[in-house]
Amino acid sequence: MSRRIAVVLFNLGGPDGPAAVKPFLFNLFNDPAIIGLPAIVRTPLARLISSRREKAAQANYAVMGGASPLLPETKKQADALEAALAAALPGDAVRCFIAMRYWHPMTAETAKAVEAFAPDEVVLLPLYPQFSTTTTASSLKVWAEVYRGSGRTRAVCCYPQADGFVDGYAALIEQAWEAAGRPSPARVLFSAHGLPEKVVKGGDPYQAQVEATSAAVAGRLSLTDWKISYQSRVGPMTWLGPATDEAIVEASREGLALVVVPIAFVSEHIETLVELDHEYAVLAKANGCPAYIRVPALGADAAFIGSLAKITAEALQRTGGICPGSAFACRGWSKCPRTEMVA
Repeated sequence: MSRRIAVVLFNLGGPDGPAAVKPFLFNLFNDPAIIGLPAIVRTPLARLISSRREKAAQANYAVMGGASPLLPETKKQADALEAALAAALPGDAVRCFIAMRYWHPMTAETAKAVEAFAPDEVVLLPLYPQFSTTTTASSLKVWAEVYRGSGRTRAVCCYPQADGFVDGYAALIEQAWEAAGRPSPARVLFSAHGLPEKVVKGGDPYQAQVEATSAAVAGRLSLTDWKISYQSRVGPMTWLGPATDEAIVEASREGLALVVVPIAFVSEHIETLVELDHEYAVLAKANGCPAYIRVPALGADAAFIGSLAKITAEALQRTGGICPGSAFACRGWSKCPRTEMVA
């Protein structure tokens, strides 16, 4: 019997023009998963932060043509995944939807579109490979609040060691290093978006999953010199370390070529196209780095899309709830949704 299957891809979103920068920043900082204060305090604080950061953020987006490329990138992934699922699930009507957390199409808009599609099955698939309360959990929470349509729902919590995800990045590293002339000695630096330490100490498995992904990719390539670092640190709190800028300075001063991998990002956006490609490239050169090689994000890489299709098909076979996209165990991490389900 033919099924109507809705696959909802979650991502952060990004401003689609200069005028959208301030409201995008407000939505970001007004998320209780980002600033864990009561709304009466958080909302005016979010207004203040977004106002103060608007011009600097607009300047950064201007480097990319004035807007974030995240939505076009995600549309390419959605189209590729829809085609892969159509081949894997012949006879079923599969449609991929995009739900952005902080800018359009936002979750409530997408929920209405999915409701109109009237699915028999719904798979919630984050484009955050490593689970965090600040990303996947926030997206799932809003979806649960706004979706009132049909369909049995399963959510994928994470896939930090999924074969296609790991293989895709391993291949991209090889290609980028080869294209640069295989400079040696070289260090592979896996750079992930940072989090305040208190988030991880509160039971968030994100750091452990970033470490698992990086170790899996390093293992595929038999790397002997690789490290993990965290970028985009803001504010006075203690964040996960080492910071990517500090790791770049260290390697550069050691005379090592750098192969920088955006290991927690599957799409190009401001943190890859501005922070990694411009700010950190300049930093590396200023500190004597012999070669700075930035590995691209996976985008619609065939191995990655194939992995997402497999994860989706496996989720459909489950009775419900939160589905793992790989065998990663989160025991000991209280904020893992699978741990919470068992508790």
